[in-house]
Amino acid sequence: MARIVVKFGGTSMANIERIRHSARHVKREIEAGNQVTVVVSAMSGKTNELVGWVNEGSKLHDAREYDAVVASGEQVTAGLMAIVLSEMGVQSRSFAGWQVPIHTDDSHGAARITGIDPTELDKRMNEGWVPVVTGFQGISPHGRITTLGRGGSDTSAVAVAAAVGADRCDIYTDVDGVYTTDPRIVPKAQRMTKISFEEMLEMASLGAKVLMIRSVEMAMAHKVRLTVRSSFDDPDAPQIGPDGRPGVPGTLVCDEDEIMEKQIVSGVTLAKAEAKITLRDVKDSPGVAAAIFGTLADKGIIVDMIVQNIADDGATTDITFTVPDSEYEKAVKALESNGGRFEYARLSGSRGGAKVSVVGVGMRSHAGVAASMFKALADKGINIQLITTSEIKTSVLIDEEYAELAVRALHTYYGLDRKDA
Repeated sequence: MARIVVKFGGTSMANIERIRHSARHVKREIEAGNQVTVVVSAMSGKTNELVGWVNEGSKLHDAREYDAVVASGEQVTAGLMAIVLSEMGVQSRSFAGWQVPIHTDDSHGAARITGIDPTELDKRMNEGWVPVVTGFQGISPHGRITTLGRGGSDTSAVAVAAAVGADRCDIYTDVDGVYTTDPRIVPKAQRMTKISFEEMLEMASLGAKVLMIRSVEMAMAHKVRLTVRSSFDDPDAPQIGPDGRPGVPGTLVCDEDEIMEKQIVSGVTLAKAEAKITLRDVKDSPGVAAAIFGTLADKGIIVDMIVQNIADDGATTDITFTVPDSEYEKAVKALESNGGRFEYARLSGSRGGAKVSVVGVGMRSHAGVAASMFKALADKGINIQLITTSEIKTSVLIDEEYAELAVRALHTYYGLDRKDA
């Protein structure tokens, strides 16, 4: 017997037919003798609709009432999933976040989980029931419903899995695993059998959309093994693992120690619509970088790649960084009207960049990965504008028109193409 937390996203809960199909995945696990807790998202598009209603009601709404409205989407799907499971002969009961309870701080709209009491979930599973928990929400110290913000349902599932000591957490979505790159760009992309938490974290932060960063961070912190798998698979078909043998389909996200053979590069990611900003001849003094990026942070602007070059005389420095294209004008205005927090000679910038990255835990023990990446791009005539690195990734900023060519070239260069494609 295994203890499993199963999470279904919005597309898996889009209507009664999809809910019934997802419920069959749960029933299969129960019939295999496993204990299961389900975590659900709202129906696809429902959360955006609810947010729209709140904004239509009042642009200056109370964040506590926002959460009360927006949290209702998951309550609908949790109840429907419990109804469908019960109709299939699987004893089930729905639980809102406050009923578990899932404790959070009181940052309404973007709350963070502070603890989960697993007593009720343990009791139900031990009695053979399937608890269905609303994702994306919890209860504040003041007894109010809270929502967790972007990626909240995945985060809820991982937190519940950690609380109940689950053997794994299955994230059912509309793709059948994590691929070496976007298959829409590279048809030869391979589905990975396993990927480490660190690699998944880097890939999620660099543009891969399969899992949200918060959920991977929590899984890594609590050593919760994740499986990314498709809810569209036939629940009644034999369970075949990605290695072709009987097992759990999809991609396992796990600790690095579980991966026997570590590839130098495991994946290639792409993030488009990146804008570059350069401040020339910034008067260099202690705290100047903090002043520049603090100015942007005050406006809620997310900064990504950062490169600094100090002049020979040490008096001035050039600082280049990237922001999303959509934040470019806002960032420029914030820097130009910085209230004397820092001095610079001129500002230049451009939109239409793309960040291409290679990721792999094997990069730790292999020299020359960055150099080989630059050569592969040079061979295709692709100019590099910015470079940033970490222990297990190298990222470059290039013109967006060359983005997909760069991804295909690097995917082939590092031997990631599927041989039968």
